[in-house]
Amino acid sequence: SDTARYAEDHYRLERVAVLAAFAHRREAVPAAIECEVGRTVLVPASSARSSAAADLGPIASIAFGVGNNPDPVAAVRGTNGARRYAMPFRIIPDLPGHDTRETPVPARAKCAESTPKHTLPRRTMVKFAPVLSSPRDPSMTQHSNASPQPSLSYKDAGVDIDAGDALVEKIKTVTQRTRRPEVLSGLGGFGALCEIPAGYRKPVLVSATDGVGTKLKLAIESGKHDTIGIDLVAMCVNDLIVCGAEPLFFLDYYATAGLDVALATQVVEGIGVGCEQAGCSLIGGETAEMPGMYSKGDYDLAGFAVGIVEKDEIIESNQVQPGDKLIGLASSGPHSNGYSLIRKVLEVSATALDTPFEGSTLGEVLLRPTEIYVKAIQALKGHARVHALAHITGGGIVENLPRVLPEGAQAVINLSAWKRPEVFHWLQRTGNIAENEMLRTFNCGIGMIVCVPAEDCEAALQILRQHNQGACEIGTIRSAATDAAPVALEGEAQ
Repeated sequence: SDTARYAEDHYRLERVAVLAAFAHRREAVPAAIECEVGRTVLVPASSARSSAAADLGPIASIAFGVGNNPDPVAAVRGTNGARRYAMPFRIIPDLPGHDTRETPVPARAKCAESTPKHTLPRRTMVKFAPVLSSPRDPSMTQHSNASPQPSLSYKDAGVDIDAGDALVEKIKTVTQRTRRPEVLSGLGGFGALCEIPAGYRKPVLVSATDGVGTKLKLAIESGKHDTIGIDLVAMCVNDLIVCGAEPLFFLDYYATAGLDVALATQVVEGIGVGCEQAGCSLIGGETAEMPGMYSKGDYDLAGFAVGIVEKDEIIESNQVQPGDKLIGLASSGPHSNGYSLIRKVLEVSATALDTPFEGSTLGEVLLRPTEIYVKAIQALKGHARVHALAHITGGGIVENLPRVLPEGAQAVINLSAWKRPEVFHWLQRTGNIAENEMLRTFNCGIGMIVCVPAEDCEAALQILRQHNQGACEIGTIRSAATDAAPVALEGEAQ
């Protein structure tokens, strides 16, 4: 009924899709036809006894009317004067956002064999030229067809699938180097498989996730990408060992605007080195290209680690007792925390990363990778009891140590017990940073604190110094009122 109304009102139909059966009395029916103004089309021959195609030449016009039935009909006239009819047909407006090209057909199509009388004609897609307009709607004017849109690919959108495949091939050797015997799968699967290691009676899985913060900005600015992956692993596995867990496997997430295979390979190589230091397997990961989400050359990292511990060997805060000694393990520098403040100091002081500093450059010192304390802590097993461990990250000693202290316990820290790395003095001096702010932002030279019984302190120090030369006694645990500060600071920073 809509079609008939269009025809009666003499609407000019442009860019509408028509599902039509080309049949006029006993004429042959084409299997596929595409009709557009200005294009050539083949339609059935006028002779009922012939199945040969009649070429209209380029189409000059398409007119609509009502037939004898009265069914709507479309009359297609070519530039050579030939005319053919399409009936019946149904109009489907080609609206914005809707694709009406249900059945693509060639520009020239041969007719099918003649259709026997009384048989329903085959339907096909017939396409007319753009926009629906009418004498009643002067705003709708006729215009010519636009040129065909070029075929787009994922790469045109900024995502290079081939580059992703190339990266996977390059990092296979990294995963092989870190592989533990419990790992049952390689790269490429939807999920990575890992068995529980043998020997555990009541195994408990422990998980941790972290990133490296804006230290990435310094890596990008300096063009040094081979150690930032170590930072990523360290931030995760150092959290795992706090409860006594053995790191089992690691996964990474690498996101960027556009994948640079050489750069990404450096990053993953660093992750592999970190996994080797921690004794865990790089079991899988994800590389995401997100054009528009990141600026060109930028990338972001996230790490995910899973470890395992015997249920009755989990290190919990209720083991901490007054009189316990606190041992500090030296950090390599700021590790992966406080870099927004570090970058602000660099900006305000207009200090370049290539500024000479302690026989190196300031950039190289600031990019020293985070210490991984896994093997140092594991070496204590069977030689010294560990009552608590605290990974000193963002928030410094004053924010992280209380997380492992029971109620009524206070940690007394002697700030003069160790010498701070020079980079912390430079930051404090150059940025005019208050001591309070230093202690609640940076690790200030201590990356991990180990709480042990007083009688085990000397044995623990001897073992820890084999793995961390800067290990030293930095404080003790004492009883305190419930409302007392969990950390008391004594002495002056060296």
